[in-house]
Amino acid sequence: MGVVTTMDPDSARQPQGKLGKGGHALIGANLGTRGKHYVCGSLAAFTNIIVTFPIQKVLFRQQLHGVRATEAVRQLQREGLRHLYRGLLPPLLQKTTTVAIMFGLYEDFSRLLLRHAHRSGAPELVTRSVAAALAGTAEAALTPFERVQTLLQDHRHNGRFNNTAHTFRTLLRDYGVRECYRGLVPVLLRNGPSNVLFFGLRGPIKQRLPDARTRVGHMANDFVCGGLLGAALGIMFYPLNVVKSRAQAQVGGEFVPCHQVLMTVWRERGGSIVLLFRGATLNYHRSLLSWGIINATYELLLKVF
Repeated sequence: MGVVTTMDPDSARQPQGKLGKGGHALIGANLGTRGKHYVCGSLAAFTNIIVTFPIQKVLFRQQLHGVRATEAVRQLQREGLRHLYRGLLPPLLQKTTTVAIMFGLYEDFSRLLLRHAHRSGAPELVTRSVAAALAGTAEAALTPFERVQTLLQDHRHNGRFNNTAHTFRTLLRDYGVRECYRGLVPVLLRNGPSNVLFFGLRGPIKQRLPDARTRVGHMANDFVCGGLLGAALGIMFYPLNVVKSRAQAQVGGEFVPCHQVLMTVWRERGGSIVLLFRGATLNYHRSLLSWGIINATYELLLKVF
């Protein structure tokens, strides 16, 4: 297998002074080669969250309650526009930071590990896979944001938690730091392997798409590549997200092992694979859109900066 490329070959490796007009070149110079991967990842995630948050909220209701998409939409309609973007801040903070870490640390770990790999003769594919897994594991440090997002999106907690800050204060005051990391195991099981597959397959998939000769063409290819990967990985790891949502909807009490939570959901849904994956169709389309936006925006910003 050839070298695993992780970005558009024409992207950030161009000389910064020729990337654009004054302002863009100055920003790129100030960010530096390393820093801009973090900034571009964060801005790409910000764009994605603003666009896809209402879809994510419908999906969350399906994961948590096992209801159809139409019923989840009706729940949101009954709650009104006032609550539609309730819980936006945690995923905005979490996703902008985790995607920045995902792309930035992947580049940093790759650079560091490849330096040693060249001396030891380790295959580049293995080295980059380890870098991706390490970046995914580091992202799990921000699990408390997913935890708070879950509580704010669950209508059963509407009267108990007012906003992001209030939820954090309540959890820390009444239950301690450990409660903020409820659901950490499924997050770890999801992040590492999904990062390895995302970065490992992103380059090869793009190489098989039609050659792009314009910026719009490159954006389209990046959107398709990121979207297809995100959608496929979303389906693959969907049960872990169901387990995470169920575990994090609980406040206080025993920390139930991941496999026990899965078996509880399995029994409640009649041992049906179809019901376990309820919401997976919407998740597929949301991931297709979400990771298409992230990947295309990230690559575009790398060239702009």
